Amino acid sequence: MLKQKLSGIMPPLTTPFDQVGELDYAALQRNVQRYNETGLSGYVVLGSNGEAVHINVEERLKTIQTVKQAATPAHKVIAGINELSLRAAVQSCKQARESGADAVLVVTPYFYKAAMKQDVLFGYFMEVADQSPLPVLVYNVPQNTGVIIEPATLARLAEHPNIIGVKDSSGNFGAIADTIRLAEDFSVMCGNGGILYPALSMGAAGAVLAIACAAPRACVELYQAAAAGDHARARELQNRISPISQMVTAGLGVAGLKAAMDNAGYEGGTVRSPLVQLGPAESEKLATAMRASGLFSRME
Repeated sequence: MLKQKLSGIMPPLTTPFDQVGELDYAALQRNVQRYNETGLSGYVVLGSNGEAVHINVEERLKTIQTVKQAATPAHKVIAGINELSLRAAVQSCKQARESGADAVLVVTPYFYKAAMKQDVLFGYFMEVADQSPLPVLVYNVPQNTGVIIEPATLARLAEHPNIIGVKDSSGNFGAIADTIRLAEDFSVMCGNGGILYPALSMGAAGAVLAIACAAPRACVELYQAAAAGDHARARELQNRISPISQMVTAGLGVAGLKAAMDNAGYEGGTVRSPLVQLGPAESEKLATAMRASGLFSRME
């Protein structure tokens, strides 16, 4: 069985809500149709930036369907699986396939984090992969889960024919480099825009980046420059992307990312409670940083 190969830049799509908190599928469709023209290789639906934990099962399935219908055949659609038990994760993988997803991004279970030793995580992902009808990416996002899956564990998981890669959002460049070194036939997708260029230089297959929701062309251009050996251009773009990436991930979070999308001409929309919209001071700080980056011509 040949593994699917992932590469390129993918945004972890935000989920637009209207002013009364209803999911705005039309806005989501319009965003994807615009993204189709930017060189992105696919879309991750229902990840951390998609507020997957804030939407119900019916909304999740319709969200996957909406993105699949709006994407072109060339764009892979990867659905986030944010469950805490094996049974629920496998069920969600099956639902994702029925809704049109091409692969799944399975988060490390985290509620009983003290019990989530490396052997436990290894066994869990092996069982998910055995039962999932779709190829599996491991989602390592310790800043949200408090659980780290180590490079040596990922290298063991890489031997499973249905585990095709990892989205590593830890920001730990040393660990990402170790995973690239240890795991063969495995797509390591960087999940932190601040280390995109060094991760690509070390051999990462691509990236799933929040900043790509607001600045997709710049992220794609950096990826292409690195692939072509144009390191000066790649470094320049990295230096322009990094401050905004840091601001909308570690700093302002999902509300900041949605505000950045609004500034860039996409439809970010509101967040769902308990998240809150940016205040005036935060909004101005974000706009100032975006203008300074030179990446957003409509703001100049």
